[in-house]
Amino acid sequence: MAQVVVYGHRESLRQHRSALSEAIHAAVMEALDYPAEKKFHRFVALDADDFIHPDDRGPDYTIVEISLFEGRTEAAKRALIAALFARIESTAGILPHSVEITLTETPKVNWGIRGVNAADLALGYRVDI
Repeated sequence: MAQVVVYGHRESLRQHRSALSEAIHAAVMEALDYPAEKKFHRFVALDADDFIHPDDRGPDYTIVEISLFEGRTEAAKRALIAALFARIESTAGILPHSVEITLTETPKVNWGIRGVNAADLALGYRVDI
């Protein structure tokens, strides 16, 4: 499972939302061998007063937070971060300097999905990559 939250300036997200979603999902599928139909993205558009960051990040400054089941190798997580930077730049036109990414892994037992504990789900995809 990968739950994605994207934070950015309201105008930037309005302009880049579709491209960001496409870039993020493509990177997750590529790096984590993730199923195409498992797309869970939320966009949090912020006014300038609510989004304080160094000026050099610019108006397209974007934060991508991805919550994952634990189990991916360091190599898979590195590949995901590299793919995110590359695809966000090529698809959405946002430079890597203006993007920050956080991956947070938790055990499946800490997730509830479709009325059951995720530890009891048959996922249909691998987490141990």
